[in-house]
Amino acid sequence: MSAQGGWTAIVLAGQRPGENVFARSHGVQLKALIPVGGRQMIERVIETLLAAPSVGDIVILAQEPDRLATVPADARVRTARSQRGIAQSIRAVAGKDAPFPVLVVTADHALLTVDMVETFLAGSGGDVSAALVDRATVEAAYPQTKRTWLRFSDGDYSGANLFALRSERAQAALDLWSRVEQDRKKALKLLTSFGPVLAIRALTRTISLDKALAALGRKVGVEAKAVRLPFAEAAIDVDKQADLELVEEIISNHSVRAE
Repeated sequence: MSAQGGWTAIVLAGQRPGENVFARSHGVQLKALIPVGGRQMIERVIETLLAAPSVGDIVILAQEPDRLATVPADARVRTARSQRGIAQSIRAVAGKDAPFPVLVVTADHALLTVDMVETFLAGSGGDVSAALVDRATVEAAYPQTKRTWLRFSDGDYSGANLFALRSERAQAALDLWSRVEQDRKKALKLLTSFGPVLAIRALTRTISLDKALAALGRKVGVEAKAVRLPFAEAAIDVDKQADLELVEEIISNHSVRAE
């Protein structure tokens, strides 16, 4: 483990079906290599993680790691070949090539900052934590963005693509993640597998975010925690052209204000 920080960061740089078309439309082979503000998305993510005091080593997961040869070399950064799914890929390295505690982030999180990373890790706890941003925060800053909202009794939230796996016990959460990957188009089937009460409360929005995560964690044998981030940009990744244009605009505006 690096002396820089106690957390190992896993960067998910694999490519889902269809993303190669998006990548090629920007003259690159992988979505992670799409330039944003003149620099590759993954380059921005890696540089942020290297600057984060809590982060030590960094492991980049991709189906074809050799294609990431343009990523700046650093003694703390290495690559590994991903498996069939995201959860399986993380399981293959978590606790081994990527020692616990583990921070998981995606390579398309081009707006990631050190403040986001440190705020999330400071607020994480239990066995597994997930970062989210509430709808009011996101829409107050960027009303034009289209996000997928998770709806609870205490509000709507968007995931921030930051996950903390604190120990080997988090492997149970990865098993759940694997099921979500397989059944992500069958939400009702997935919900009912955790019992009728939790399913009904989730569908009727009569359970809060914290209680839903706690109940879900108990079902799989882990302590799960939500970390609410105050940064609207934390909820904005690059999945499509409209996202890329928004991120380019945000980076440009930040650069102008910094001058």
